[in-house]
Amino acid sequence: MSDQMYLAYDFPLLSVFWSMLWFFLWIMWFVLLFRIVVDIFRDDAMSGWAKAGWLVFVIVLPFLGVLIYVIARGKNMGHREVAQARAQQEAFDSYVRETAKGGDGRPSSADELAKLSEIRARGDITDEEFRRAKELVLSDHGPAQRAGAGASASGH
Repeated sequence: MSDQMYLAYDFPLLSVFWSMLWFFLWIMWFVLLFRIVVDIFRDDAMSGWAKAGWLVFVIVLPFLGVLIYVIARGKNMGHREVAQARAQQEAFDSYVRETAKGGDGRPSSADELAKLSEIRARGDITDEEFRRAKELVLSDHGPAQRAGAGASASGH
């Protein structure tokens, strides 16, 4: 009659497993909570009062608030995150393009060579003309350098 009931927590290995599971779930809970808070502030379509309401709801009743937020607005969380990542990538690409061009606004030799290659591929110039133009660009006596020299010569 006195059969002893063993629980999973009575075995040391299962006890460690159970503790690790709870710790993992606890960390995942905080990750989800922070992602939702960031998403609340990221959404430009939501008014300030709506953001404040969701924030209070998520903080005061965290489990219920997070569950309802994920059900009600979870579908667009990924879309907003992707849109922000694209905007950041476009801003970075624009910065890199502007930096590569240089501060003087003139095209770089690489840009001029690319244009020359396109013109040759279309058949507008011959290989000999391409070679001569390439030598001019690479020796810094190309159209960009001559335009700068002409502007300084006309200024004197």
